[in-house]
Amino acid sequence: MSQDAKLVWEYDAPWFGGISGAEVSADGHELTVITDRGRVIRAELVRKLGVLIDLKIIHSVALRDQGGQILVKPFTDAEGLAIGKNGQAYVSFEGQHRITTLNISNGVTTPVANAPSAETLTENAGIEALAIHPDGTLFALPEESGEDFFPLYAYRDGEWVTQTNIPRRGPFLPVGADFDDAGNLYLLERTVTPLGFRNRIRRFDLTKPDLAAETLMQSFPAHYDNLEAISVWRDPAGQTRLTVLSDDNFLAIQQTQVIEFIIPQ
Repeated sequence: MSQDAKLVWEYDAPWFGGISGAEVSADGHELTVITDRGRVIRAELVRKLGVLIDLKIIHSVALRDQGGQILVKPFTDAEGLAIGKNGQAYVSFEGQHRITTLNISNGVTTPVANAPSAETLTENAGIEALAIHPDGTLFALPEESGEDFFPLYAYRDGEWVTQTNIPRRGPFLPVGADFDDAGNLYLLERTVTPLGFRNRIRRFDLTKPDLAAETLMQSFPAHYDNLEAISVWRDPAGQTRLTVLSDDNFLAIQQTQVIEFIIPQ
């Protein structure tokens, strides 16, 4: 896997920042993100010869409850985003743990299900990652489990079931996930060191008993910022691309980084 682009995304607005979930359109030209202060943003991905060179915001709206009222703390902390092939979007929230559908145009969220194992989730360690399998199944993964594994939940027939357990390796914790067209799960993980953030991307084959885990990237401290969002898509050349974004925590000392990696066909 190789890095194809790395840039800092800046926008002069008090609501910009805190990106925690992302989805890239199938053609690689549009990005949808959510923030942990309760906002959904759509942006054009500007490319030159396929390489990402800029982002231009085309739509932004505050997240709202199903009655249309703008969400306020402690209900704004959106963490995971997944968008199906049919355009249906889902968002997970921590603090007030829940999973909702999302109308990207107007920001309205509608509860779809209680967060799996909500009674065991802590205030700042909820369902951190959502991903939709090519067969349409919604998956969810918590940031912490208290075990040497992370349960991967699947939403089927109105119920959450444990699909499998993702092995925990070292100090890294899940922060984002997505599937490729073949159904492989890509997991973005993060840990904090005295020298800065470290990040890792692992890939799993859910059809294999041992999940056939592969480590695609593991960074040194401070090589990247606080990477939290990942989207997997295929470019016109047939290469799998990973678009990864950082959460700047609305702090001047951090950045909203956008990095793209390529996995050759």
